[in-house]
Amino acid sequence: MRIAFIGQKGIPVKIGGVERYVDEVAARMAEHGHEVFVYVRNHYTPRKLQSYRGVKLVHIPTIKTKHLDAITHTFFATFHALFQGYDVINYQSIGPSSLCFIPKLLLKKTVVISTYHAQDYYHKKWGWFARGFLKLAERVTYKIPDRTIAVGESIRDYGMKNYNADSIFIPNGVTLLGRAGSLNLFKKWDLKRGKYLLTVSRLVPHKEIHTLIKAFAALKAMKKIDSSWKIVIAGGGSYTDGYVKQLKAMSRGRHDVVLAGVQKGERLSALFKNAYVFVQPSRSEGLSLALLEAMGAGLAPLVSDIPENLSAIQGNGFVFRTGDVFDLINKIEYLIGNPSKVKNMG
Repeated sequence: MRIAFIGQKGIPVKIGGVERYVDEVAARMAEHGHEVFVYVRNHYTPRKLQSYRGVKLVHIPTIKTKHLDAITHTFFATFHALFQGYDVINYQSIGPSSLCFIPKLLLKKTVVISTYHAQDYYHKKWGWFARGFLKLAERVTYKIPDRTIAVGESIRDYGMKNYNADSIFIPNGVTLLGRAGSLNLFKKWDLKRGKYLLTVSRLVPHKEIHTLIKAFAALKAMKKIDSSWKIVIAGGGSYTDGYVKQLKAMSRGRHDVVLAGVQKGERLSALFKNAYVFVQPSRSEGLSLALLEAMGAGLAPLVSDIPENLSAIQGNGFVFRTGDVFDLINKIEYLIGNPSKVKNMG
């Protein structure tokens, strides 16, 4: 079959759960003999790269601004796709899925699928107009395609309750991490095995990284944990320069808060496999690939109590109240003081 993916920034993945999802799924479909096409944005995927892991990359222009990047790229990609004879077109996320009605109306022999990753209208980076549009796009995602894939149980259940939509629950999966590099890769940060908390995330407000920094700084100020402990925050911004500046300001002058930037490969494996606990403080998720990777690496997770996180850990981890700095302080203090509990949960 000829299968097209539309809506992601591109592959190979640099950052982003949707991009990681498409990277893995598209490549596996190509391995099974399908002809797979992934539409990519030139600011994410180098223009000279025409194929990757057996997948053909289709470079389509976009208007690179916070509000227009995804939707303009999706529009141009959709127009291009109308003339390519695809058997399946798979839209990623609710924003791009708002345009899935075009091939649904015009291509009677093409199966149109939307994959619902997360309730993007909860993301704090969007204003009222964008959130309203995303709510409308959500309705389209559930009602228009031939099938809708929900990556989390809560997304499937939400669709049934609010739209009477029978979406298919196909949970995200991850490849277990390969050979880990040594912490010597990070000499400038002086990281010690089992002496730092790790979070891996895009630096966007709904991920609540500021809450983690506040809690950790308070623990240090109250001298409830010794000075050797650190937190490592791996990831980059996504049209959120203001929020990134806020995090840098909060960590300025602190040797114990490491803004590590985007990490991948052996360097990311080293961070996962040498951390003490993985912390996911987010206010909104789909089914977090970073959380699944952390658990696959044997890390005990400490997560906010949103349904998507609870569904992912299935009782195999620790939980705090979303956005509650004081509860997070107490949970971190408890975990650092009880290594046997952490080990049993890892």
